Amino acid sequence: MKILVPVKRVVDANVSVRVKADESGVELGNVKMAMNPFCEIAVEEAIRLREKGLADEVVLVSAGSTKSEETLRTGLAMGADRGILIEAEGPLEPLAVARLLEAVVGNESPELVVMGKQAVDDDNNQTGQMLAGLLDWPIATFISSIEINGDEVVAACEVDNGIETLKLKLPSLVTADLRLNEPRYASLPNIMKAKKKPVDKTTPAELGVDVTPHLEVIKVAQPPSRKAGVLVTSAEELIEKLRNEAQVI
Repeated sequence: MKILVPVKRVVDANVSVRVKADESGVELGNVKMAMNPFCEIAVEEAIRLREKGLADEVVLVSAGSTKSEETLRTGLAMGADRGILIEAEGPLEPLAVARLLEAVVGNESPELVVMGKQAVDDDNNQTGQMLAGLLDWPIATFISSIEINGDEVVAACEVDNGIETLKLKLPSLVTADLRLNEPRYASLPNIMKAKKKPVDKTTPAELGVDVTPHLEVIKVAQPPSRKAGVLVTSAEELIEKLRNEAQVI
C-alpha cells in the first residue's frame, strides 16, 4: 500500500506572528519556518503504518515556493521515502491545493491519504474535505487513532461530544488531530540520508490545474489587546456588573 501525505510550510508555531506595516499580510522575512504541526503528525502516522508492515511507501507532497523543499526534506529525514514539490509562487487557496492534490493522487494512485486536519497559518480546515469530495473518497476527520484491517480503515474521530468510530473502505482519506501521536525527532544520520532521497518537481500548469486566487485579502490586523479586568468583592456585585455593563456580542 502507498500512503500520500501532503505537508505545508508555515511560520514556526513557536514564533510570534507580526503583521506587516501596510497590513497586507504577516511578516515572513527572516522568520523561522517549519512544517505545519498537524502535517508532522500525519507524516509520523504514515511512517508508523509502514513500520508495522501495513504500507510499502510513504510519499510526501508539498505545494508552494521552492523553499517548501526544506519542508519535504524534514519529512524525508523523519523516514518518508520520497517527495513531490509543486512549485507555485503566491497564495494558494484551499480549493486550489485540493485540485493540485487530486492531480497528484491521479498520478500516484495511493490507497490512503493522511494529512493534517488544518494548517496553523490560516486555520481553514478545508483542504482535506475538499480533496475527499473531488476524489469521491470516504473521509474521517480529526482522527486520534487509526487501524487498517485488510481493505478497511477504522478511525477514531474526535467530535464535540466525545469519540466517534468510523469504518472506511480503501482508498480513503483521513485528517490527523493533535492526539494521534507524538512526532519523532530526526536523527543526524537520517537528516544526511534525506538529502539524497528523491524529490520530483512539477508545476500547477504541468498538472493541468488553474491556481488563480478567487479571494482578495483586504486587510490583516492584530486582534485588539485585552482590557484589564476588574476585581469584584461579592457575587452580588458581579451579577450587577454583568446585568448593567456586559456587552452583548
